[in-house]
Parts: sequence; structure tokens; C-alpha cells
Amino acid sequence: MTPNLMNALALCTLIPAAAVPLRQGASRDAPFWGALVLAILGPALWSLYLLWGAWQTGLGTTLWVSIAVSAMLFAVVAARTRAGWRVAPLLMPYLLVLGFLASAVRGDAKPLSGAAPEVWLDIHIVVSVLTYGLLTLAAVASLAVFLQERALKTKKPTRLSRMLPAVLESETLAGRLLIYSEVVLGCGLASGMATQFFESGHILRFDHKILLSIVAFVLIGALLTGHRVCGVRGRLAARVVLVAYLLLTLAYPGVKFVTQVLY
Repeated sequence: MTPNLMNALALCTLIPAAAVPLRQGASRDAPFWGALVLAILGPALWSLYLLWGAWQTGLGTTLWVSIAVSAMLFAVVAARTRAGWRVAPLLMPYLLVLGFLASAVRGDAKPLSGAAPEVWLDIHIVVSVLTYGLLTLAAVASLAVFLQERALKTKKPTRLSRMLPAVLESETLAGRLLIYSEVVLGCGLASGMATQFFESGHILRFDHKILLSIVAFVLIGALLTGHRVCGVRGRLAARVVLVAYLLLTLAYPGVKFVTQVLY
């Protein structure tokens, strides 16, 4: 089987998961779980193939890994929360779009190299991928809050807004995911500092990735503090989460897009 065919198959496995939650009377039934398992297996197996032997630095590989991890984390959320599965109409089409983008930018990937011990590189990579996956889910839940509040304000609910969780449910889900994201992102910054120290003898190197990650960390921390102290919530909180997700997107796949696609 050629790599192009394997990539196409991985992309096709995302289509049912993007379509099934949009059907009339969607629920956590067998078609939902079957489509979700398929959406996990396709990107995960394709990612393992791309990463076999060494971590690759290509944008396409990074996106496929992010898709696989986001789908896995969503499966946990869908299984453990009452309404978490209802963000699928937003999440799964988004992952499908990322899959098309990953397929379009797939090129010659280069193995990751560095002077840091392999264990530190592995820890940093795993933590970074988990952070992006968690914040992806938090951003989707926050987008659900934004759409639901807009529908309530205009008194014009849409077919999409009826599929999504209620405002309070989305806010609760986004809040929990943000806490996890903040903890894991903090671990990622710490592991990144350790990796940088092993490679250069300096704790921090203020490049675009580090600066954007730190700003996202501070922004999420400020939002969590504001929610606890001042009761910040609703569309304002949703906007902050989406901005934090944009910053982290620019810090991780965004930097790769600029360096590997535009230049």
C-alpha cells in the first residue's frame, strides 16, 4: 500500500465521524461510537506509520498526530460526561478540515534532532501534543457557548445550536478542560526549558513558539482566576479561550506552516 493511499484512507475515516453527529436525532448510539472509533484508528495508524523510527518535524505529521490525539481525548470526554459528546458537530468537521490540510501540506518530513537526552525530548513532545489536544476540545466547547448564547440573544435557535450542549454544560466542560490544559501546558513549558537547557545551556530562548506559549499560559491562567474571583463567563470567556487556542495554534503548527510552506 502506497503512502498516498494510506493518507487517503486515513482522511476517509474522518468523514463518517463528521457526518454522523449531524443526523436527525443523533445520540451516543452505535453509529456514533463506530464512527468515532474509525476516526481514531485511521489518523492514529497513519501517524504511527509516519513516526515509525523517529519523530518527524513536518507540518503534515504534526497535524495528523494532533487529529489522532484530539479524537482520542474526545472519546474519553464523550464517555465520561453527560453532554460532552454533543460538541461532535463542531469538533469532528473541524478535524476533517485539518485532515485535508494535513494531506495538502504533506511532504518530505525530517527527523527531529537535538542535543537533549531522548527522554526529555519524548516527554516534551507528548506533553505538547496533549496540551494542544486538550485546548482544541476546550476551544470547541467555548465555541458552543458562543453559538448558544448568540442563539438565545437573538431568539433564533438554529439546527446546529439545537445539537450542541446547553450553555451551562458547555461552560462546565470548557472550564474543566481549561484547567487540564493549563496544568499540562505548564508541564510543557517546564519540559521545554529543560530541553533547551540541555541543548544550549540556557533555560529560555525567546522565539515565537516560546513567547506565544507563555502568553497563552498567562491568558488561560488569568481567565481561570477571573472565573473564580469575578465570575467571568459566557461569550467573554469563550472569546478568551478561542484567542488562547489561536496563540497555541500559531506557536505549534503555525510556526511550522510559515517555515515549511510559505518559505
